[in-house]
Amino acid sequence: MALAGQRVVVIGGSSGMGLAAAGAAAAAGAAVTIASSDQGRLKAALAGLPDSCEGVVVNTRDEGDVAALFARVGELDHLVYTAGDSVRPQPLADLPLDSARELSEVRFWGAVAAVKHAAPRLRPGGSIVLTSGTVAVRPAPGTALAAASASAVEGLTRGLAAELAPVRVNAVRPGAVRTPLWDPVPEPQRAALFSALAERTLTKSIGEPDEIAAAHLYLMENRFVTGTVLTVDGGAVLAGG
Repeated sequence: MALAGQRVVVIGGSSGMGLAAAGAAAAAGAAVTIASSDQGRLKAALAGLPDSCEGVVVNTRDEGDVAALFARVGELDHLVYTAGDSVRPQPLADLPLDSARELSEVRFWGAVAAVKHAAPRLRPGGSIVLTSGTVAVRPAPGTALAAASASAVEGLTRGLAAELAPVRVNAVRPGAVRTPLWDPVPEPQRAALFSALAERTLTKSIGEPDEIAAAHLYLMENRFVTGTVLTVDGGAVLAGG
């Protein structure tokens, strides 16, 4: 198994893409620590993961919490960061500036804190995999701040790849993926939304968490890839829909 004997930390690992990444890493032989802000989600996630996995409650808005996570974990081989809040499209003119700043706290600044405290503990051959989104390159009206956060993650990825070398730093840029972040949308509207989003791809499909996890796993395993943003979107950006 490619990750046998290695330690992987997945922040945002209690649901969706993060949970799938944790499962994929465990299946590849890694001991996995998943971190989440929600104790209930964490408990439910661990129930479906192998015994080689453990969970820690972490508030990614609190640097002290993030630092304590890595002090507890100790040395590690890979950090995967998938944490993010559900974001509702909203024009900038209607958004108070404090709320606008808050939109970047988990997706961007949480990632910064995680890298800051994980990097000194990474073993030789280690890697960091962040998560952006296709909104970075194809924003829609009302998503300017989400696009800014995703773009910032991609810029951070390239900068850190140079700064932290030989530690490898990459990012996955997922398209629309079927995760619990969509749960606030009522079911009839959600099905219609997924159908519409699928039509805007070349594959005529919505992404599944396991498909994104495969990209995270590839970036952990391939020691000749760094500074890369890997798009996994069914061809949505290319289709231009």
